[in-house]
Amino acid sequence: MARRKKATTTEQFEELLKHPPKERYVLKLFVSGASAKSLRAIENIKKLCEERLAGRYVLEVIDVYQRPGLVVANQILAAPTLVKELPPPVTKLLGDLSNEAQVLLGLDLE
Repeated sequence: MARRKKATTTEQFEELLKHPPKERYVLKLFVSGASAKSLRAIENIKKLCEERLAGRYVLEVIDVYQRPGLVVANQILAAPTLVKELPPPVTKLLGDLSNEAQVLLGLDLE
């Protein structure tokens, strides 16, 4: 039986440089009930995530009226607010997320 050669650390590093692992995004969207602006924000971020981050994101939608403790803990001052927890740094984006260029920049995707 032939033995497989074990890859060296340098070879592994060079392979990672060629094909870097895809980062996983953890997002929280704070909304205020079923307001028109909140519904637009949900729709906009879901669309963007499926187009740009398919299979590598977690999106939690949090209603500020139902979970006020999370609002305080995350220092949310307005809704809708999108919080990108991972990858670092933590970023907060306000509004209905309709300006795709700004959202992509805020998520470090551009």
